[in-house]
Amino acid sequence: MQLRLDFQEREPIYLQIVEQVKSMVASGALKPGSQLPTVREVAADLRINFNTAARAYRLLHEEGIISTQQGRGTYVLEAPPPAEARRTKRERLQSMIHGWLEEAKRLGFAPDEVEKAWLDGFARWSKG
Repeated sequence: MQLRLDFQEREPIYLQIVEQVKSMVASGALKPGSQLPTVREVAADLRINFNTAARAYRLLHEEGIISTQQGRGTYVLEAPPPAEARRTKRERLQSMIHGWLEEAKRLGFAPDEVEKAWLDGFARWSKG
C-alpha cells in the first residue's frame, strides 16, 4: 500500500490517509481481504505520529472499509455495493478538485486562468 502525504496540504494527515485508502479500495487497487500494514508500520513508514495513523484506521473501520482483528491484522472488507463505490469515487473526485481549486486560489490565480488551465489539462487527459 503506497501512501503519499502532502504536509503542506490543509487537509489533515489522517484524512489524507483515509481518502487514499478509500480511493484504492474503490479503484480495486486494494482488494477485499487484502491485509494492510499495522498502524505502527504506517506511522513509521510515513514518519507520522502513531496516533495519527491510528485515527485514520479507526475512521476507516467505522466506515466499514477495513476490519482489525486482534492478533491477526487489518484487512479490507468486502467490496461495497456498486452504488456506494460510485459515490465514494465521486466524493474523492470532488475532494481532489476542491483541493486543487483551493491551492490555485491560495496561489493567487484568477478564475479565468484556472478555467484555461483546467480545460487544457482536461483536453490532454481525455486524449490519453
